[in-house]
Amino acid sequence: MKNFLRALRFIWPYRVKLILSVLCAVIVALLWGANFMAISPVLNLLGKDQNLQAQLDAEIDAKLQQIAEIAKTLEDREKIELPQVMSWPDEKAREKRLVELTRLTAKDEAAISFARSQLYWLKTARLLVGRFAPEDRFETLAWLLAIVVISIGLKGFFDFWQESLVGSAVSLSLFDLRNRFYRAAINYDVSQFTEEGTHELMARFTSDMDALSAGCKTLFGKVVAEPLKAASCVVFACLISWRLTLLFLVVVPIALFIMHKVGRYMKKASRRVLECMSGLYKILQETFQGIRVVKAFTMEPYERRRFFLGTKDYYHRGMWVIHLEAISGPVMELLGALAIAGALMVGAYLVMTGETHIFGLRMTIDPLTPAALLNLYALLAAIADPVRKLSNVYTKIQAAGAAADRIFQAMDTQPKVRNDPGAPLLPRHHESVEFRGVCFSYTPGHPVLSNVSFRVRFGETIAIVGRNGSGKTTLVGMLPRFFDPDHGSVLIDGHDIRRVNLRSLRQQIGLVSQDTILFDDTIFNNIAYGRRHASPEQVEAAARQALAHDFIVKLRHGYQTRIGEMGGALSGGQKQRIALARAILRDPALLILDEATSAADVEVEAGIQAALRSFMKNRTTFLITHRLSMLEIADRIVVLENGRVEAIGTHQELMQCCPTYQRLQEVQSQRQAA
Repeated sequence: MKNFLRALRFIWPYRVKLILSVLCAVIVALLWGANFMAISPVLNLLGKDQNLQAQLDAEIDAKLQQIAEIAKTLEDREKIELPQVMSWPDEKAREKRLVELTRLTAKDEAAISFARSQLYWLKTARLLVGRFAPEDRFETLAWLLAIVVISIGLKGFFDFWQESLVGSAVSLSLFDLRNRFYRAAINYDVSQFTEEGTHELMARFTSDMDALSAGCKTLFGKVVAEPLKAASCVVFACLISWRLTLLFLVVVPIALFIMHKVGRYMKKASRRVLECMSGLYKILQETFQGIRVVKAFTMEPYERRRFFLGTKDYYHRGMWVIHLEAISGPVMELLGALAIAGALMVGAYLVMTGETHIFGLRMTIDPLTPAALLNLYALLAAIADPVRKLSNVYTKIQAAGAAADRIFQAMDTQPKVRNDPGAPLLPRHHESVEFRGVCFSYTPGHPVLSNVSFRVRFGETIAIVGRNGSGKTTLVGMLPRFFDPDHGSVLIDGHDIRRVNLRSLRQQIGLVSQDTILFDDTIFNNIAYGRRHASPEQVEAAARQALAHDFIVKLRHGYQTRIGEMGGALSGGQKQRIALARAILRDPALLILDEATSAADVEVEAGIQAALRSFMKNRTTFLITHRLSMLEIADRIVVLENGRVEAIGTHQELMQCCPTYQRLQEVQSQRQAA
């Protein structure tokens, strides 16, 4: 439960709301117990031919008589029996009797003290009743019922505010927690998103947060309000007979033990349910994002089967949680019924026989009346209701604890690529970019890059070629620090990029990747994504330079056209031109083009090449491509083979001295001819 307690710290800023909710809960509890205390006066009004004033007068007289009798007993014991005992010749018998008399005296003095306190409250009640209550029995009954109705209304008012304040505090704390979690998640490395899986993060942001919210609301709602209600009823029940009430409360330790056992199983079961939900998110994400592939390969039955098995597993695990929650309520209810039945049996015996003791144990000071017994029974039943509502509290808190573990496990994950806030800002790139002895592997023992070293002058365009899996994308991913080298370093203008401010580095980089990423927003906002305050004229100029303006203005809403999820309303070539316009608008000192024209046709590609020739001036460009035509705009070409630099040079130089480059060119030529 350590992480659940961490989650509760987010509620601390909203503690005023929680304090007010506790005050409301206290008022609700007092009104809850007080309402049941009206049962005895109502029954007395119905069962006796006396009004409330006369009944109180009779009780006062009876209490005065009881006090007088106890006082007379004490006086006789002190004046008559005590001197007689003192005259006994047997010292041992005398001491024994003196001890017993002392015990009896203490007991009678306690009884007379309790009777006097009861007399005080009876006289106070008589004063209030005489001043405010009518003398007619029916009018008094109506008066009592009106007070009960008003009390229930007030209880409902404060009950509403108690739940509202708790809900507000918990919702605000989860608002803060979600934003803190998102801040941590968005700082993950690119590789960590691949390892974790976006479906796993989505599950923790949604279902795990919901489970945590339910646990917090239960903790500050039911765990505060219901025990106070039960405590209020216990106090009022103790005023009737604290011994009978104690007899009822013997089941509390048993109930706590059962709740503890169920809660342990509940936490494990809840963790499994949350993991299953994460698996369902994965299936949904993969299926919907790859819907074209699913339909093209007629894999709908397979995906239905996969989803069916996932939901079936979720159902079975969820039913285990439901069974645990469902069994706790009846068990608590059964224990409460047994306790109430036991207390009622004892109380009924006392009423029927007029006794105050059972098996030598005093149960009440005065003989118990039927009205008092029914009042006690109602209060004990009222205690059972909050206890029953608390039966699934522990299970929900355990489920929230499991959710908190998953949330904070993700929040505590530290990115490998760390930004030092105190690091110096990187000046705008103007000299060189150097890869110095760079080595990198995703999995230890399986290197992707091995001792890569070369230097690029400012303003130079470098094409990086090689077979699939040779490490091209990984290499250029080092520039924006998507990955850091395991060994070696990347330097920009002589600065090791791990020693400069990460934000100042990435602000100088424009990226157009092979997998074009666009957002479900307008074309204008997608182009302006890197410069949120760009003017319409600047956005249009970038779109013209990327040869995107002509097709944009033909759309129904022009630049304000929404392009759907992942740019689904656009063709592949159109999406790449939007992404290129986004990079152009950023005005980067370093431009990375990873198969940036792979989806464009020959005519559009030729136009983009012409635009890029102009745009690449006074900026360093890294170009990954398999197209021969795109290599024409490169100043030099770096050939990668199995993660190593095999050769560097111009197209003519590599055609003469690099077999790998020659093979790549031959394959591309054959493909174009075909």
